[in-house]
Amino acid sequence: MEAKKRTEIATLGEFGLIDLLTQDFPVRNASTLRSVGDDAAVIMPPAGEAMLCTTDTFFEGIDFDLTYFPLKHLGYKVVTAAVSDLLAMNARPSQLTVSLGVSSKLPVEALQDLYEGIRFACKEQEIDLVGGDTRASMNGLTIGLTALGHAPQEQIVHRSGARQNDLVCLTGNLGAAYMGLRLLEREKRVLSDVKNPEPQFKGYEYLLEKYLKPRPRTDIIEALREEQILPTSMIDLSDGLASDLLQLCKASQCGVRIYLDRIPIARQTSALADEMHMDPVVAALNGGEDYELLFTVPLAMQEQVMRLGLVDVIGHITPASTGAFLVTPDGQDIRLRAQGFPEK
Repeated sequence: MEAKKRTEIATLGEFGLIDLLTQDFPVRNASTLRSVGDDAAVIMPPAGEAMLCTTDTFFEGIDFDLTYFPLKHLGYKVVTAAVSDLLAMNARPSQLTVSLGVSSKLPVEALQDLYEGIRFACKEQEIDLVGGDTRASMNGLTIGLTALGHAPQEQIVHRSGARQNDLVCLTGNLGAAYMGLRLLEREKRVLSDVKNPEPQFKGYEYLLEKYLKPRPRTDIIEALREEQILPTSMIDLSDGLASDLLQLCKASQCGVRIYLDRIPIARQTSALADEMHMDPVVAALNGGEDYELLFTVPLAMQEQVMRLGLVDVIGHITPASTGAFLVTPDGQDIRLRAQGFPEK
């Protein structure tokens, strides 16, 4: 078997590496006046629109495990995570910077794989790579992204706009990404001492895709615009339904009631949870990394929202004094709890 090519980063030098990684990133947006190759990017949003900015950082060993995470998929996923924050504010993603902390164990070819995933995501989302930085790291791979987007100021959606009786709407299904992670961790543990491991993923391919290559819900934002639906509040689901919903309630100073039998959970999520003796609802509420969108709309827009065919209405907004609760099919109220929020 032919040995895989390995080129040490030192043979290219910092600037040679940057030139190699950032080639084939064409400018797609008129708002990008100057891209990679200068001391700073030059960006001018369309007239009358505001610029939005968000930053995410990912650490090897904490946010991802290179034992089972293909670098191409990792490149795609980190862009999804950054873009999702902009979509949650009803903005159009347009520019991206990527900064790396790279350990000596990674060859040039590994970084090319990472950037291939980034390039694919940028092409798919019509985003311009406009800058970044690359440094040596003593603690494995670190990836930092800053994403920029723009939107008319009156169409920007915040977490703080939910009002009493608004409908709580959710895209996609929940818990699949978390169960995909649990599956990968199980196979890594079981096969740790096997010379030629053959992980067993049959029947759970959807869960792996949801964890390794989640897709940003740009389609939802476009559908809302077409239907002329402007959510009163919105947040992306990166930390789990319970945590993100509590963040929205805190910002909007409101309470909420969501209904257990309305939370969408994929068949593979339930099947693997049953196999692992877990509750799929726990995965949905606390798993995270689904990158779906949670938003609220006035009650009068219920028919418009349902026409989208892409959204489930899972509950409604209540006064802050009533708290945040999950309602079971038999009518029992369970207080929503999440890490980082004080017990009440």
